[in-house]
Amino acid sequence: MRFSRLLTYFAAGMTSRVLAQCPNYIDYSTQTHPPFSEGKYQLSFQRPEPSCRKFHLPEAEEAIEEMKGIVKDPDLFRLFENAFPNTLDTTISWKGFASENPEEELTFVTTGDIIAMWLRDSANQLRSYKSLLTANESTDSLASLFRGAINLQARYLIKNPYCNAFQAPAESGLPPEHNGYADTDIVTPAYDTDFVFECKYELDSIAAFLQLSSDYYEKTQDREFFGKFQWADAVETILNVTEGLLVGTYAEDGAVNESPYTFQREHTSASETLMNSGAGSPIRGGTGLVRSAFRPSDDSTIFQLFIPANMQFASYLGRCAEIMEGLDADLARRMGGFAENVRDAVNTHGKVDHAAFGEMYAYEVDGYGSSVLMDDANIPSLLSAPLLDFLNASDTTYQNTRKFVLSKWNPYYNWGPVFSGIGGPHQGPGQAWPMSIIASLLTSNDDEEIVAGLKSLVSTTDGLGLIHESINTFSVSDWTRQWFSWANGLFGEMLLDLKERKPHLLDESFQ
Repeated sequence: MRFSRLLTYFAAGMTSRVLAQCPNYIDYSTQTHPPFSEGKYQLSFQRPEPSCRKFHLPEAEEAIEEMKGIVKDPDLFRLFENAFPNTLDTTISWKGFASENPEEELTFVTTGDIIAMWLRDSANQLRSYKSLLTANESTDSLASLFRGAINLQARYLIKNPYCNAFQAPAESGLPPEHNGYADTDIVTPAYDTDFVFECKYELDSIAAFLQLSSDYYEKTQDREFFGKFQWADAVETILNVTEGLLVGTYAEDGAVNESPYTFQREHTSASETLMNSGAGSPIRGGTGLVRSAFRPSDDSTIFQLFIPANMQFASYLGRCAEIMEGLDADLARRMGGFAENVRDAVNTHGKVDHAAFGEMYAYEVDGYGSSVLMDDANIPSLLSAPLLDFLNASDTTYQNTRKFVLSKWNPYYNWGPVFSGIGGPHQGPGQAWPMSIIASLLTSNDDEEIVAGLKSLVSTTDGLGLIHESINTFSVSDWTRQWFSWANGLFGEMLLDLKERKPHLLDESFQ
């Protein structure tokens, strides 16, 4: 094992020297590169040269080669060819071992254009490769990437469980990134900027760690790994934090409960800070729902009982209880009971009766009877509930919710002559997110809807052949973030899903 680690460190050193000579992908991904696809849109090839790719995974290359013989439309295949390996090619920014325990693998996964590790993004970026994941002890395997990310996320959560995005580990030698947006932040509990990039408390970020853990265990059945390092400690930290966030704004005697987390930021956008001295809007206690100060878009919640994140948390806390059973039976029971309570709370307090759609899920509630009826493109969302393993897509309440969020009743559904889909306050009205189209296809069994969605995605990359963050519904040349690895990976995941569920749709040409 020691010789293997030496080889890994040597390879990492060689890789860093080679990558220093590679073009900056921030610039590279805004330009077109031959060979162009032979379809209507002549999409650019966007993968870096092999020597400039950050992590080589033979299984991913085999999947791309296999899809080449399955996907008939040349533009659709080019989009898959660029998008699916994007995390591996560009965002595995460091991989190594912990200094205090040289057996502990670490993987630093950045979002793309921001050199920081978001718990949510990194978990979902790796989930794109879940279908390829198998048990493998090798340090250059996909399983090792998962183990390293789980270990690093555990470290982050134990030290700063309310934070969402983190700096590179000290072992990497990478300097901390400066986050100018956070310069005015006033946050309790306080944090160290050499360790934390941003500290917006999001329940979905905590749930993402559980999701990543569940994904690894489901595909490998490697329970032994979870007992080796800090995973159980991280889970116990999560339970302590989230149980503390069940409390309402007011005590029984009318006194104001001290919020365990507050956040204030000087900004021109209201969604970048929290009212009431950083505590957020009042919520009623006793619902069983866990508070979340921010959404997966990093925008502040209006009402902190955020339903999609509670769905995600209940789902993966329950699944991780199975892992814990072989490690700590008492902690496993605590996890399982909490997960069931949150699931019950979602179904008791998270549903509303809509005049046009019937019983459906609200986006946010406050426990007093008020609710926010909308959906945001970012996952977890109401649209993505089946992807969170919370319910089946055939569920009647979900289907009613799905019809609502994909309609003009959703205040953040944006439509226009070139692109339509769900957006959100992060980029504002008029900007639809391809991520919402991808989520709609992953949750659809309707061939016409799927084909229309694929055509929409292929036609709106502005020739670059990558999935953007958002697109102006009236101009495909007005978009945000050319390098957004999570959305690219999700597209690849969706196409591999269609290969299994509906391969006949990939035999169509969109020319």
